[in-house]
Order: sequence, then structure tokens, then C-alpha cells
Amino acid sequence: MKIGLFYGSTTCYTEIVAEKIQALIGADHVELCNIKHVPFTKMAEYDILILGLSTWDFGEIQEDWEAHWPEIKDIDLTDKIIAIYGMGDQVGYAEWFIDAVGMLHDEIAPQTTKRIGFWPTADYDFIASKAVTDDGEWFYGLALDEDNQYDLTDQRLNDWINQILEEITQVL
Repeated sequence: MKIGLFYGSTTCYTEIVAEKIQALIGADHVELCNIKHVPFTKMAEYDILILGLSTWDFGEIQEDWEAHWPEIKDIDLTDKIIAIYGMGDQVGYAEWFIDAVGMLHDEIAPQTTKRIGFWPTADYDFIASKAVTDDGEWFYGLALDEDNQYDLTDQRLNDWINQILEEITQVL
């Protein structure tokens, strides 16, 4: 099955992570789709989606995602397997750490999707996040902090990729 990895990137960090994910899973399995150039409607072509975005300033959505945000509700994501990863700064913006992941989760939650890739909140130091489950134990997706924990990114990516690949086999 082909995986569509849709991302928006202002400073290239989200794009770099998208490229790393593609390399880890395999370029023959993952198609990169920069939402600055690729419409959300293309998501319909995939059974599996990885969505990547960053949180800006005080809990704002990255500009490419924001430009198309109203379109999310119009895309039929029924029965799609979806994993999300997000970039944030848990020190400089501790009250809004990866809020965009939570906002995206909330936008797609009303649809009947198969959500995978939840990530533990342990080993992060932040005050608040819209991307945290009600029990506080999980993020709605992989949380990456290139500003303060860049040295953990590659290991987290490897672990997360192994996790989502296993979860994909469980839901198929």
C-alpha cells in the first residue's frame, strides 16, 4: 500500500522529518506531498496518511496548513489509517507545545478514521498542549522538538516508524 505523507514546512524542519520518514519506510512506499503545492483532495488517493505540521508562536498552525484549513472538513477520510507528527518548542512555547497536532486531530476526529501513532508524553517538559489525550499520557502523534531535543529526533523517529508500521498491520 502506498502511503501519502502530507506536510507543510516554513523552516524546512517538518520537510526534513518527512524525508527521513520516507527514507526509513522506503521511497517506493511513501509519496511526499508538500501541501503548499499539492491539494488536500489528493489525500483521497491513499489508504494510509501521515500528516506533518508545526506549531508556530502561541499555538498557531503552520501557514501552508492554515491556508487550506477550511478544506479539511470537506475531505472524506472514512476508514483511512492516519498518523500525525508535529514540530514544536517545549521551552519557548511551553503552554502551546505542538498545539497544531491537537487542532488537526480535532478537525479529523468526527470522521471514521483509524488513528495510529499516539506517542507518550513522558520525557517532555511542557506546561500545556492541545495535542494531549484526556489522561495526559499520550500525544495525538509524534512530538518532535528540534530546538531543545534535536539529539532525540532520530531515535524517536525510528521508534515511531516501527510503532506505526506495526499498528498498520494490526488494523488492516
